[in-house]
Amino acid sequence: MIKVNDVSLIYPDGTKALKDVNLHIKAGELVYITGHSGSGKTSLLKLIMGMEYPTRGNVTVLGESIKKNNAGKIKKVRKSIGPVFQEFKLIEGRTAFENVMIGMRIQGIKPKLMKQKAHEALEKVGLGHKKLSKVENLSWGETQRVAIARAVARKPSLILADEPTGNLDYDNAVNILGLLKTFLDKDTAIVITTHATHLINEETNATFIRVDNGNIKIERGDLYHEEFSL
Repeated sequence: MIKVNDVSLIYPDGTKALKDVNLHIKAGELVYITGHSGSGKTSLLKLIMGMEYPTRGNVTVLGESIKKNNAGKIKKVRKSIGPVFQEFKLIEGRTAFENVMIGMRIQGIKPKLMKQKAHEALEKVGLGHKKLSKVENLSWGETQRVAIARAVARKPSLILADEPTGNLDYDNAVNILGLLKTFLDKDTAIVITTHATHLINEETNATFIRVDNGNIKIERGDLYHEEFSL
């Protein structure tokens, strides 16, 4: 599903965000990317999304190469990715229901089916009763759930969540991670960046990628332990 081979990412100002990274993520895999702010974890996510291109090496997502002269196919790949951004990128003045539907328009889904999928997604995240509420009137945690509903409504092959527990208290953070994991199946991979390693230390059925100064270290399942965490 995702192949990263000998990849380095250097920004125009000379910052080396990633250094000789190798990574393979399969369908059905739950992946946590950890690291301090500025370590390179968001840069890795941007590469997977096709928002950045590798300076060296090759990145392949859902069978397509992430490179500058492949913009058309990258756009197609994004239709199979459900992103959950830190900033949410929801549209104020619109309801939760409308925001979820907007996320499906790039797929050309018929309006009737789009409404059905939006309703199902909001029910799944526990916000069916708030679907007609404008997003600016929702709590932070509810807004996060709308962003997740928007990401999963079109049933993507890959869910990418960038710091989904940021600005949430412990209980809500645990609930959000639990909610994201409910969308994992044999055909869907989930990649989550987080600096809150205390929330995932007990996980045993996941892959953990620690990013430190552009380098990565990978541990799988019960190999993840305290000395690996931040």
